[in-house]
Amino acid sequence: MRTPFMAGNWKMNKTIAEAVELVTALREKVDTIDGVRVAVCTPFVDLAPVAEALKGSRIEVGAQNMFWEDKGAFTGEVSPVMLKDVASLVIIGHSERRQYFGETDETVNKKVKAALAHGLTPIVCVGESLEQNQAGETESFVRSQVRAGFEGITAGQMKGIVVAYEPIWAIGTGLAATPEDANRIVGLVRATLADMYGDETAQEVIIQYGGSMKPGNVEALMAQPEIDGGLIGGAALKAPDFITLVEAAARLKGAG
Repeated sequence: MRTPFMAGNWKMNKTIAEAVELVTALREKVDTIDGVRVAVCTPFVDLAPVAEALKGSRIEVGAQNMFWEDKGAFTGEVSPVMLKDVASLVIIGHSERRQYFGETDETVNKKVKAALAHGLTPIVCVGESLEQNQAGETESFVRSQVRAGFEGITAGQMKGIVVAYEPIWAIGTGLAATPEDANRIVGLVRATLADMYGDETAQEVIIQYGGSMKPGNVEALMAQPEIDGGLIGGAALKAPDFITLVEAAARLKGAG
């Protein structure tokens, strides 16, 4: 049985003071909710104070990006060696990184390998644009992203990776895929992993939905058999909303 996993992606939000205030409110309630894995993925400047504020909490801390080299002349970048003291997870290949900052399947693959080499759990994002969706290219595009992103990754490594399906057209727009459509594409991701690694491995991989999951649709999405959790944007910035999502995941799919 896969443990549901709700991860907040704060994007470029929250000063240090605001970040500490938010996680302090979150841990008070989230630490009492069993059967669900929870993380917050913060801007780089918030990582150390958030990690300090969450010491002893069950809430994990993640970064939103990283570079694939350990060190060097890469101004503005942060390496996995730097991250591992303050984070246990890292988002890789988010659509905003691909759209605005030139991320490709090749760089995603390099980052996944670097994260694993330093004990960080990658949350690897895949998903199609509105144009690709309307053109009926979703399945072929998502399959190609999965295959390229995990090229050279072993079955053993794959079991420790989280995948997030995020239809680009549903991120930050208020739109969301129907629960059935989201479930179908998450199932497609799992089927692609089964082709690559076998069904036993594919059934162990946590696959989140990341596209405007919020209190109003979380139950319908989490009721779908293939969806194991959410990579949450806007709803993760308010403690009551994020707590509602965590409670729903625990209620519907809580492990243990």
